Amino acid sequence: MTTASAAPRRTTAVALDVLHEIEDRVLWLSSAIVHHANRVRPNPSGLKVGGHQASSASMVSIMTTLWFRHLRPEDRVSVKPHASPVLHAINHLLGELDASHLTTLRAFGGLQSYPSRSKDPDTVDYSTGSVGIGATATIWGALARRYADRSADGGFKGRQYALMGDAELDEGAVWEAVLDPQVADLGELVWIVDLNRQSLDRVVPNIAAGRLHAMFAAAGWQVLTLKYGALLEELFERPGGAALRARIDEMANPEYQRLLRCSAGQLRARLPGPGAEAPMISALLAETDDDTLVKAVRNLGGHDLFALDVALSEVDDHRPTVIFAYTVKGHGLPTQGHPQNHSSLLTDDQMRQLAGEVGADLNAPWQGFPADSAAARMCVETGTRLLRNPPPEAAPPAIPTDIGRTPTGVATTQAALGRTLLDLTRSAPEAARRVVTVSPDVSSSTNLGGWVNKVGVWSPTERVDWFADDAETILHWRERPSGQHMELGIAETNLVGLLGELGATWSRWGEPLLPIGVMYDPFVNRALEPWSYGMYAGGQSILVGTPSGVTLAPEGGAHQSITTPSLGIEQPGCTTWEPAFALDTEWTLLAALSRLGKADGGSAYLRLSTRPVDQALARIPSDPAARERRRRQVVAGAYPLRRQDGAKVTIAAMGAMVTEALGAADRLQNLGIPADVICVTSPGLLYKALDARAGHGDAPDWILDQVFPAERATPLVTVLDGHPHTLAFLATIHRVQARRLGVTRFGQSGSLDEVYRYHSIDTDSIVGAALDLTQ
Repeated sequence: MTTASAAPRRTTAVALDVLHEIEDRVLWLSSAIVHHANRVRPNPSGLKVGGHQASSASMVSIMTTLWFRHLRPEDRVSVKPHASPVLHAINHLLGELDASHLTTLRAFGGLQSYPSRSKDPDTVDYSTGSVGIGATATIWGALARRYADRSADGGFKGRQYALMGDAELDEGAVWEAVLDPQVADLGELVWIVDLNRQSLDRVVPNIAAGRLHAMFAAAGWQVLTLKYGALLEELFERPGGAALRARIDEMANPEYQRLLRCSAGQLRARLPGPGAEAPMISALLAETDDDTLVKAVRNLGGHDLFALDVALSEVDDHRPTVIFAYTVKGHGLPTQGHPQNHSSLLTDDQMRQLAGEVGADLNAPWQGFPADSAAARMCVETGTRLLRNPPPEAAPPAIPTDIGRTPTGVATTQAALGRTLLDLTRSAPEAARRVVTVSPDVSSSTNLGGWVNKVGVWSPTERVDWFADDAETILHWRERPSGQHMELGIAETNLVGLLGELGATWSRWGEPLLPIGVMYDPFVNRALEPWSYGMYAGGQSILVGTPSGVTLAPEGGAHQSITTPSLGIEQPGCTTWEPAFALDTEWTLLAALSRLGKADGGSAYLRLSTRPVDQALARIPSDPAARERRRRQVVAGAYPLRRQDGAKVTIAAMGAMVTEALGAADRLQNLGIPADVICVTSPGLLYKALDARAGHGDAPDWILDQVFPAERATPLVTVLDGHPHTLAFLATIHRVQARRLGVTRFGQSGSLDEVYRYHSIDTDSIVGAALDLTQ
């Protein structure tokens, strides 16, 4: 661990004075933004608006120093969620955000509660809001940039800063990311931890900073600590100063936090403590005037502009860096250091007090610096310096709609994934070169082995494959800069974090990629939150969940996914497909790829199965026009797999259950009950079509007329290897009676027949449900 000292450097006293003036204005603006949202803007509903003045205040010094002294246009910054007002305040001072926006925090269409890359009007590099995700996004952003660049220097073209609260280090996802072996080589990473030792409700009893230092150091990071500012350091140099330092160093967090609320007299009584060196400390304090003493206790390194400047100048670009900046929550505000200041709001009187201290005016809160002032000039110079050229516009490669293969024999949709990717390298090599696959150590077990052998594994530098000459090695792990597969160990949140950033390269760097992440479907829900955040921030990618459902019969209930099929209905920015046959998989995967890397694109989730299915059951039309019609239906959400004259019931099945549905239709035919069989490939698209038909949304609804025509409306049985509510809405198309079969409880281990029977999704259950509706 290295402790950054306030050593002399090129910063002049004049420059620091100007920086202090800007720091005060940033503090004022960030506080006024929240104040206006809560106490000035009309609020007819009376609902709490919220905002975080104290959490913003603890970041003001750090962000002022970073933006006005060190940031470059090629750098990117992830700002902790509760400091969004500071980001907007700085962007306003730099001339990027008009004052009219400062009155719109948390208003409809206004500045967002937390930094949003897709919704805020000013520059936001990373969307944050869910604790920990914004910090780790810088890791995946660095890797994505290096992958997209493929240059000799590994794409190191700017730092990736993460400004985070100390509570974010409680998130396990942070440590999953830090411990990934690739991270130790990312010298562009700089994390600055706002170590204010407060959570939402209390002072954290034991922040264990030393343990955190050791954990980062063990992972290969440079660790810098900014604990004390120049004022305290000066006191430590005086007689009794060593004792004072030891006393503060050994003090518990809550005790120190209480000192922040003390007057000078109270500090003289409390600070010496009960130890043997108390007289020495008392003597030192007696020589210190009241104003200096009160300021000194609050003079932590995270608020010392000079020390911050030095620390940021000492960052080692050859390894990741973490800076622990000790701060006071609410620094500079009347509420500073109070244990419950997290969401507290300053009163009008307190805002006037703050205005007097920082040279602002509550009646004219957005007033700028005088045009001829040094502060105004520094803002203009910094704004000019940080101007970025817009990323070049690059259209994603053309994706074929149909490779032309017609699968035969018995195959699985999971195997079709790897087959399609290999076919793409031959039929559309330009598109295939843009594909990058990511998996959490399950490449071979999810049928990506052939693809990995073909394209290799990405690494910034080429590594020796020591098993290249081993005849019994099937999966060849060739690591090289041209590789197109990335492996992240068994860490699903890492995978989708990287997936989101790979899917954002088109808008960040003008390099559209086609990222596909593959994981076991039972773990999709674990990864859903960070993947959702990636989509919210503009990342477009494909997530493949395979194997899936209770079709994983021998695996038992812990590895049988139930709720994932409904993601297509419930997850914004994402289309879900669950194909039943290999060709359905190809068509939907190609459709998903065609939506990536462009402004009007989106993400996709494919739920695949390991169940072998006779491909003849798909009845692929041989006529080219009929084949194309089937493809369009598959991509649009459903197609008629079997039509029977005089049908009395319709069976709508999805994915692995199509075999049972067809078997049930055969038996019903023998019972004199003809049945239509519909293969549903995307419940989400069908739901949107139905909603559009009712006048909500503009999704095309032609698929409903082709697959569920009114003249063929009959009682409906729906069945899928997942929760039955996913397809329940289909009965409302024509308001028919329905029975909904699916999985509603944890499963059992067993054979496929036993498990299907246990969940009542077997052929007998489908037949029984149809009989209930027709007799």
